[in-house]
Amino acid sequence: MNAPLRRVGVVVLVLFAMLFVNLNYRQVVKADDYRTHPRNGRVQASEYERARGKIVNAQGIAVADAQETSDSLKFLRTYPLKDQYAHVIGFKPVNLGATSQEKLNNDFLTGTSDKQAADRIAGLFTGKEPAGGNVLLTISKAAQETAYTQLGTNKKGAKVGAVVALDPATGAVLAEVSMPSFDPNLLSTHDTNAAFANYNKLDKDPTKPMLNRAVSEVYPPGSTFKVITSAAALSADSSLTPDSLVDGGEFYQPPQTSTFRIKNAHEGICPDKITLKQALTVSCNTVYARMGVERIGADKLKSMAQAFGFESEPRYIEDQDRNYCGIVASHTGPMTAGSDNRVDPPAVAQSSIGQREVKMSPLQGAMIAATVANGGREMRPYVVDRLQNADLSNADRTEPKELGRPISRDVAVKLQDMMLSVVTSRDGTGRNANISGLQVGGKTGTAENGEGTEDHGWFIGFALKDGKPIISVAVFLEHAGQGGSGEAARIAGQVMKAYADEKGIR
Repeated sequence: MNAPLRRVGVVVLVLFAMLFVNLNYRQVVKADDYRTHPRNGRVQASEYERARGKIVNAQGIAVADAQETSDSLKFLRTYPLKDQYAHVIGFKPVNLGATSQEKLNNDFLTGTSDKQAADRIAGLFTGKEPAGGNVLLTISKAAQETAYTQLGTNKKGAKVGAVVALDPATGAVLAEVSMPSFDPNLLSTHDTNAAFANYNKLDKDPTKPMLNRAVSEVYPPGSTFKVITSAAALSADSSLTPDSLVDGGEFYQPPQTSTFRIKNAHEGICPDKITLKQALTVSCNTVYARMGVERIGADKLKSMAQAFGFESEPRYIEDQDRNYCGIVASHTGPMTAGSDNRVDPPAVAQSSIGQREVKMSPLQGAMIAATVANGGREMRPYVVDRLQNADLSNADRTEPKELGRPISRDVAVKLQDMMLSVVTSRDGTGRNANISGLQVGGKTGTAENGEGTEDHGWFIGFALKDGKPIISVAVFLEHAGQGGSGEAARIAGQVMKAYADEKGIR
């Protein structure tokens, strides 16, 4: 055989080999992906032949359900409470991708999960079609409803914001609200043209209602970050207590600077000497800027923030156990300057009061408060309590998991004392969060966000009963302006009170 024919033969053999590999890849490796792809018509038809499992809150109220129809798709996915739970549970459309819990637990809701294999095997003998399982959330009806209502009717007229509430002892998410929200029913309709049109309208809305600001966005935290700065100072110096006198004053100018100065929000709130507790109570910028530069330093400040979860990988995403999704990490940003990356005192000073490039999510704020309330133990947040089979037996249950201990119990107790003063003292900035019968602590934050825009309002806090943690809350109000942090504190107090009342805690 001559050389040209041999080359042609080799090419033909290679092409056949590639074809063989491609066919096997598609029929074996990718077969399951094609079979379960949401746009596979046969998958859609079979999926809608049986009722999708419910998603219910902690009180057993369905927040996602299935309604029988007379059209070609037998069951319609419905959301009885409309936009109140939209960001927690997501949505399940016919021809669009599912989101949040509807996506993460899709196989269990449709009855095709490995956890439901026994039911499917039994169905082979009984002829009974396996039913979808239920997803039971940790969300408190009272906390969620109050957060949703109070955020939407806030007294500052803010149009954008978020509330997150946690059980500090377990990490269970008690409330998760992002404003503005949307009605998932608009996207689950069987009229696919209408669903696409509704999706495009929501997607193009400048307020981005489908964005979950509670967990997937970060914002300058302002003075709420002083809790981190306090934790770093108390951890670095065991002799430092809430009653220790520290240097304050009307202005602070870092060493080796000529024009840069940090001042307090109001004149007269911060004398030259002030206790650390009082400095947090009245939110004294000069104390915290000075401590950051002269007592703590950039490395220790950044390390403490990292211990709480800043600048980490998005470790709170729990795709592997189908529990949580879409969470981003908070960050402190650089505190250096110049080509040699030397520590920049003004950057450290500004970062110590939660400005410059420090950014935090509302979830992170709730976790900071929860960790302080929980004696220094940081718990993993989770929103799914358990998965329930169609016969109401439990298929799986989430176990609380400790993420770490960023601060010692001693430091946590000192921080509790300081944060309680913020809420209970006559001159505390968080008085609006106070609740009769509970010990409430917290920290307000007013965060600058560039020239020409109103400041953000923040509050992070917790409630204790007889020293035991009940709930932690973070409230964020975008561009709320003057008094925004006080309104955030009021909303947090209402959420904490609603949850305590629901649990019968007085």
